[in-house]
Amino acid sequence: MLNGTGPAALRLPGGLTPCLWPAPPGTSAALCSLRADCQDAAKDPLYWISYKSGRCTSITSVTPNQLQRTTARTLELAIDHLPTLQGQFLCAFTALDKTLITNATRKSPGINCTTPRTDLLPSIPLGQHHFTAKLSVRMTSGPDFVATNFTFFDCNTYVSCTQCVSSSFPCDWCVDGHRCTHDTAENCRNDILVTGVSRIGPSYRSGPAFCPTLNATAGGSTEILVPSGIKKSIKVKVHIIGQFIVQTRFVCQFNIEGRVTSVNAQLLADTIYCDHMEFSYTSRAPNITATFAVIWGGSKPLDNPDNIHVVIYRCRDMADNCGMCHALHEKYGCGWCQSSDRCEVKDQCDGGTNGPRPWLDSNQTCPQVEIKEFFPMLGPWEGGTNITIRGVNLGKSYDDIYGTINVAGLQCQPYQQLYIKTQQIVCKVDGPGSNEPRQGPVIVRVQGFRGESKHPFEFVDPAIEGISPKFGPRSGGTTLRIMGKYMNAGSLIEAYIDDLPCRIIKTEPEEAKCITSASERQRNGRLKMHFDNGKRYFDKEQFEYVEDPTIESAESGVAGQVKLPKGIPAGGIKISVSGKNLAYIENPQIYAYYDDKMFIGQCSVLSNSNMACDSPTITLRDGVMIDAEYPLRLQFGFKMDDVAGVRNLTRFNFPAFHLYPNPVYDKFEEDPKYYKSDYLTINGQHLDRACQESDVVVKIGNESCNVTSLSRQQLTCRPPSIQPQSVDENGRPTQDAYPEVVVIVGGRLRYSIGKLSYSPSGLNGPPSKTVMIVIIIVIALLVVVFIMFVVAYRRKSTESNRVLKNMQEQMDILELRVAAECKEAFAELQTEMTDLTGDLTLGGIPFLDYRTYAMKILFPNMDDHAVLQWERPELHRKEKGLRLFGQLIMNKTFLLLFIRTLESNRYFSMRDRVNVASLIMVTLQSKMEYCTDILKTLLAELIEKCMEGKSHPKLLLRRTESVAEKMLSAWFTFLLYKFLRECAGEPLYMLFRAVKHQVDKGPVDAVSSEARYSLSEEKLIRQSIDFRVMTVYVSISQQAVFVTGLDPNTENVNVKVLDCDTISQVKDKALDTIYRATPYSQRPRREDLDLEWRTGTSGRLILYDEDQTTRMEGEWKKRNTLNHYRVPDGAHLNLVSKQSSIYNLSILSEKPDKSHKYETLNLSKFSSASPPLSRATSPLNNDHDGGLKTWHLVKHHDTDAQKEGERGNKMVSEIYLTRLLATKGTLQKFVDDLFETIFSTAHRGSALPLAIKYMFDFLDDQALQHGISDPEVVHTWKSNSLPLRFWVNLIKNPNFVFDIYKSNIVDSCLSVVAQTFMDSCSTSDHRLGKDSPSSKLLYAKDIPIYKEWVERYYGDIKMMPSISDQDMNAMLAEESRIHTTEFNTNCALHELYSYAIKYNEQLTVTLEEDEFSQKQRLAYKFEQVHNIMAAESNP
Repeated sequence: MLNGTGPAALRLPGGLTPCLWPAPPGTSAALCSLRADCQDAAKDPLYWISYKSGRCTSITSVTPNQLQRTTARTLELAIDHLPTLQGQFLCAFTALDKTLITNATRKSPGINCTTPRTDLLPSIPLGQHHFTAKLSVRMTSGPDFVATNFTFFDCNTYVSCTQCVSSSFPCDWCVDGHRCTHDTAENCRNDILVTGVSRIGPSYRSGPAFCPTLNATAGGSTEILVPSGIKKSIKVKVHIIGQFIVQTRFVCQFNIEGRVTSVNAQLLADTIYCDHMEFSYTSRAPNITATFAVIWGGSKPLDNPDNIHVVIYRCRDMADNCGMCHALHEKYGCGWCQSSDRCEVKDQCDGGTNGPRPWLDSNQTCPQVEIKEFFPMLGPWEGGTNITIRGVNLGKSYDDIYGTINVAGLQCQPYQQLYIKTQQIVCKVDGPGSNEPRQGPVIVRVQGFRGESKHPFEFVDPAIEGISPKFGPRSGGTTLRIMGKYMNAGSLIEAYIDDLPCRIIKTEPEEAKCITSASERQRNGRLKMHFDNGKRYFDKEQFEYVEDPTIESAESGVAGQVKLPKGIPAGGIKISVSGKNLAYIENPQIYAYYDDKMFIGQCSVLSNSNMACDSPTITLRDGVMIDAEYPLRLQFGFKMDDVAGVRNLTRFNFPAFHLYPNPVYDKFEEDPKYYKSDYLTINGQHLDRACQESDVVVKIGNESCNVTSLSRQQLTCRPPSIQPQSVDENGRPTQDAYPEVVVIVGGRLRYSIGKLSYSPSGLNGPPSKTVMIVIIIVIALLVVVFIMFVVAYRRKSTESNRVLKNMQEQMDILELRVAAECKEAFAELQTEMTDLTGDLTLGGIPFLDYRTYAMKILFPNMDDHAVLQWERPELHRKEKGLRLFGQLIMNKTFLLLFIRTLESNRYFSMRDRVNVASLIMVTLQSKMEYCTDILKTLLAELIEKCMEGKSHPKLLLRRTESVAEKMLSAWFTFLLYKFLRECAGEPLYMLFRAVKHQVDKGPVDAVSSEARYSLSEEKLIRQSIDFRVMTVYVSISQQAVFVTGLDPNTENVNVKVLDCDTISQVKDKALDTIYRATPYSQRPRREDLDLEWRTGTSGRLILYDEDQTTRMEGEWKKRNTLNHYRVPDGAHLNLVSKQSSIYNLSILSEKPDKSHKYETLNLSKFSSASPPLSRATSPLNNDHDGGLKTWHLVKHHDTDAQKEGERGNKMVSEIYLTRLLATKGTLQKFVDDLFETIFSTAHRGSALPLAIKYMFDFLDDQALQHGISDPEVVHTWKSNSLPLRFWVNLIKNPNFVFDIYKSNIVDSCLSVVAQTFMDSCSTSDHRLGKDSPSSKLLYAKDIPIYKEWVERYYGDIKMMPSISDQDMNAMLAEESRIHTTEFNTNCALHELYSYAIKYNEQLTVTLEEDEFSQKQRLAYKFEQVHNIMAAESNP
């Protein structure tokens, strides 16, 4: 059954009725089949079409049928026989390996559909002006059921008026704008317009005749000839329209050997006159072509449709003698300068001293006639020989040499048709008429000047003396050697056997060779030869045509194998051939075809029925490996003169030529190998696949090893009885002690196996007495040295063991303490984090919204940036100017030039670069596809600059030194927000909470932020601090709830605190506990609340960090703690707002019952001289603290002497570094979880973000383009672009992602984790020592594991299928749509415009000089923006 489409499918033989598309939804694809096989054929008359009806669905017209590529329109497709189908019609545009789909609607008489978005269309190929797309109609599911061609063109690709208006597309030319456009209303306002010939409608100027052009030179030629080294003025006729062109400055521009030279020009009437200039060139070519253009208006060339050009020439390079010089075309004006003896134009010939006529023009005769050579130099005495004479100045015309040629005293008649002016004469000489020796020179006379040959021409008598061979096959092709005298006499030599031609292939004085032609029968023939007019016969012997040879078999290989023609790529394997009449062939050859090439081996005839051939050497294609079990089967045959019956024998059921791999012989396992037995065995592979014993020669030095057997993996041979002399590769004797064993296969493949030693007879005898004495003495000395070493070692090791045992005991104690502390801390942390997970389930992770998150990264420490301000009245007045500036920013050429110009200015600071990059990203937030294109271009330029510079490629993207690098950070910031919320945010938040909880478990110095539990050595308390864990019950007053607007609905919340905590630290822990499910920004501020300690019903005390009870020690004052106030475990505390804490109630109750007194708060416990309690607990007036230093847990001294005094009562501070290990072990699981999430391609159901794969593929492609083969360079690029640029920032600053507060100590711990993360992404190995930073030592064992994760992560991403541009653009478009209204882009544009104003002068110059900017008139548009902004700023 036939499958077909369209009308072609209907042309079937009678009796077959096809079912033709369109296939209804749910049915099979449209194809040609029987009606019974066509589903739903009865639903619509057009579901099944009889082959007789001819009613195929077809597109009859498309309106419009072509479209400018940069525009989009709705197309109207007229379709005949369009069936009624269920579902959505679609239009598919397929061009340049890209298919774009658009929706279509059914409209009579067909369908309407829009063209694809212009930014999705493929680019027009370079050098072309359009591309043709296949426009097809289909349903949502199903194949195309009708198609036609549709053309997208681009007028902007035409660069000249003539090309533009002659185009087959509706293109017009703007004369002043010097551009081709499809939209004259937009692009040609107030300009002279030349309409294209394809434009429909009336036009004042239409077609190339109205273009400003160069018409022709003054002489009417398109070629302007100028001698090199001569000053000349060029003039050319022009056709110019428009007075404004006439009034401009004209310049003539010449491009000579890539050197552009410009001179001024004047327009007089219709002719342009270029100023005088000297034309010259440096190459040795006779002439060169220089392009020529007339420029008006600064940079606009007049059209040159006739390709008017300048030809610069040098006469002396076009002719090296007088005759050749005069033979040149008259247009060059060349003549022979006798003073310089070379060809020159007259102006360059200085006259000299050679007579009155130093320069000879083409009408004068050259003085020197010279014969350089002639041939043949022999001819038969019968004559008729054509003699070719070559020389110099052999006449300017045939008339000059007619009748003037003499050969050995005889007239020679020239051939007019073979005469080449001044260079060559062919003439025919008659013989002397008698068989007598005669010789003489060749003489040519030209108008009184005479030339004579150095060698004579000789008339001779050729004679045949013998032939060889005397027989050959009937098919011909035999090379026949003819011996005799003067076999090379004459210009035309022919040979015949009877009347059968024998083609002459070579002639020498005593021998000629010819190839016999085929004979229809066996025969004996007489040889005859023609030497021009002379004929010679040979009657002594005759040549015999015999029967053609035949081949009966061809075989090779060892006995017992199937007999086939076999070979190896190295060739030389013997193939035995049997047949008939083989001895009649002088030079038989065997050949095999491989890869459409013929490879030939030589054969030697043994008898009339046998010959031996060497298999041909065959060159395999690169990378081809032959499987020994499945050899290559090649066509083969024999070359035996012209016998066709022995060629390509595989046609005649002969087995194919089997090509096996070359045998491989292994080297000896020992060198030298000692030979002791009668036979030598050599191992290898594929030894007998194609070879037999006779194909292998084994050489030992200068003698042979007789091969006795050959198997698949082993060769055995019998060496000579006496060790042979060693020799080199050329067989020359050497002084080596052992001869080399060499295996030669097929005479061509050579293997060096190793050295062979014949064992001397005395080697295995008993050692001599002298040798025994020497051995005993050596052993005795070794024993004495060993005993001395053991004694010294024992003494040293005993002392070392004592010290080591002492250190080991200390380390064991220390290790047990650390392990116990880690175990206890981890168990407690796991319990707390389980509670935290429950809190997350209730309240969720406090993610920041997209806008806040982006602002914190793009503009850190700027809470109220301009891009977040929507009410800016001054910007409303500048809206038009900002809109135009925004259009320029959306122009790729302008934006790239804007960035390059700013970065090239040395006053453009690093802060400016970061700010500009962030503003550009905010501006392009709604155009992420365009933004990505800009980013890729900038990164490609950055890589190119890095490769060209002196810096190492690994330094790329290391620091934010360019706009592109900051844009890359912002690009990942925008595109990975969803991934943060869905995947990576949870482990990052859990790590933050774990660090905060672990730090808060131990004392934290409120002044220095040092802590007992820390990952940072700098923030570790290196003292033993006594503390006690307490549980207090905290409530928050209703007044505080009313003030803050929150209602946590909690009373008496259990809060774990330390007795050494300051009051502010207690407040923080209480707020963290009460509002643990509330974002930080929505909690009450610690500064707005006071902490109140209550007892009973009326006892109440406000606690402060500093008050009148604060303890003073010299110049130090200590922060108040819970222990300072003697707050007991289980105390009840209350958080009250500041308004209610401006007074203190009496601590003692006014009731007479003393049981209500707050007995624990007796100030006598603090100081006997303290004032009353109500005043003692009032806030401390800082005016009285002049010169005092504040401390909490550790005093930080200014001088080393004070430090030493303090340290006298402490242990060595470094002993507390083990707490780093305890903290690290506690937090290990959370660090691992975060790193594993980041370095996984799929985690918790979330796929790898497209942005990561897309950017990593881009970096891989850039490395490939620049020939970077070092994988570490690409690894470093990827690490610098994503982990070190994005993830490290978030690990160090989780407050950029979450609504949290990050304390100093937590920041220090996270910085250590971030440093570990950076080290994991590095490719360099850090050598660790005792002086290495503790942060690196802390994770020294973990970093290699993390590095493996990174390597696997990068490798997995590289192995993933590439992301298509369509998928990436769809994702980018969706991101743009979601976040379009997040920022005030007008404010961002206004900020960017301030930079454009600041660097206005440099930017304007750049726009005016760049050629792409010139084409788009960007400098003019930029000036317009300035004017509008200036006008709107001053209404």
